[in-house]
Amino acid sequence: MNIVLYEPEIPANTGNIGRTCAATGTKLHLIEPLGFHLDEKSIKRAGMDYWKEVNVQRYMSFQDFLKKNDTAEIYMATTKAKYIYTEVSYHKDAYIMFGKESGGIPEELLVEYEEKCIRIPMLDNIRSLNLSNSVSIVLFEALRQQNFKNMKLEGKLHRLHWKD
Repeated sequence: MNIVLYEPEIPANTGNIGRTCAATGTKLHLIEPLGFHLDEKSIKRAGMDYWKEVNVQRYMSFQDFLKKNDTAEIYMATTKAKYIYTEVSYHKDAYIMFGKESGGIPEELLVEYEEKCIRIPMLDNIRSLNLSNSVSIVLFEALRQQNFKNMKLEGKLHRLHWKD
């Protein structure tokens, strides 16, 4: 899987998303300009010691991203979409793009990908969910559809044992 952040602004969100990507083996794509520097303490704090495990690629623009990922099947997460994120069948190399915190993905891009725009249902009086929460919700649905391939599916207690 691939998560694409279009011009992210808040370092803690990107750090949290990076940690989620590290935990799931998902590649993180960052489209500039970024609202922070990747060496900021807030990114490292949010991603803790996992940031070094993140497979991250940076791009100067959306056009640069398209040029370097010319076969990418891109889903665009937006509150304006017709389709709910669970109505989509994600393939194992899907690219799921999320917009910047203050304004989302520009409508000029959304209209070009109308059939690939997805949304998370929520009440009318709420503008949007937190970016890192939204990434987790959609990414884990896509991973569920892939049967969580290559992921640990059972947990272990540290000191005790589960009853049989």
